[in-house]
Amino acid sequence: MKEKLPRPSIEEIDREIERLRDQKRMHQALRWMLCSLAVVAAAAVLTVTLWMPILRITGSSMRPTLNNGELVLAVRTEHVQSGDVIAFYYDNKILIKRVIATAGQYVDIREDGTVLVDGKALDEPYLVEKSRGQCNIQLPCQVGDGELFVMGDDRAISLDSRTTAVGTVREDKVLGRILLRIWPW
Repeated sequence: MKEKLPRPSIEEIDREIERLRDQKRMHQALRWMLCSLAVVAAAAVLTVTLWMPILRITGSSMRPTLNNGELVLAVRTEHVQSGDVIAFYYDNKILIKRVIATAGQYVDIREDGTVLVDGKALDEPYLVEKSRGQCNIQLPCQVGDGELFVMGDDRAISLDSRTTAVGTVREDKVLGRILLRIWPW
């Protein structure tokens, strides 16, 4: 013989229906939250990749402004000016240097390391020590159209526009202007 199971009361049925509704609402809220997080993460990745790349400093050519191991945020821009620190593509690498002169300007470097742009000495408070460094270009030199003359802040060791190996940087090779240091604060 079959044993009869007790029938649930109306209140028990209502509680079970409400529990199932709550469970369904919870699953919907969780799905909505996960979809929202995925959209925000995708937007953040696209923003960082396309507009604001994050770069790690390797080497010491920008000391004391930027040091080995630091993370910086670059902003893509079409307009850079003298004094800006930029990231640019060079020989399948990304280099970070300071813009010294732009198209049409004349650059000269004295033996003591003083940099002249259009005959005027640059005020460079970011330097610890002036140095002519490695320089095998003909000075004074004029920066060509669509090009930038760049130098590292640690002039004694920086490989930059003072050498024919790097030379002036074409503006279309600029990845972006360094906006801020992310790590360490």
